Amino acid sequence: MHALLARLWKSLDGRVQWRIAHLRHATFMVGVTGVVRDGDGRVLLLRHRLWPDGRDWGLPTGYAKRGERFEETVEREVREETALEVRAGRLVRVRSGYRLRAEVAYEAELVGGDLHLDPREILDAGWFAPGALPAATMPAHRALIDGTA
Repeated sequence: MHALLARLWKSLDGRVQWRIAHLRHATFMVGVTGVVRDGDGRVLLLRHRLWPDGRDWGLPTGYAKRGERFEETVEREVREETALEVRAGRLVRVRSGYRLRAEVAYEAELVGGDLHLDPREILDAGWFAPGALPAATMPAHRALIDGTA
């Protein structure tokens, strides 16, 4: 029986195989976070409009679009939320275990632009020394900033 199923599988076009696998397995949204630092080592934090009070300061974050590399997601999200240009660097975290979401985080380097906030999503922004973060900084983002995530 296993040999028959293997032959049947191998006879299918790759697109058909992919579609069957897609229907059979869980589909996740991927949240992507950027730990953006400037030349002085300060980190960019945003006060997010839609996040819970008391945990509304955090790193630039957003969901990957279909077909987008996660490094591109970091760069796009920072640009959309702040008008700053960054270059994604080293992968610093991959997490799963959420219902329909996986999370990844990258270091990112500021390469240019002037800070202009998207008021639909962002209430405030600033550059902070790692030891002087706002009290309402998301705990998981604190861990990313200090390298303990």
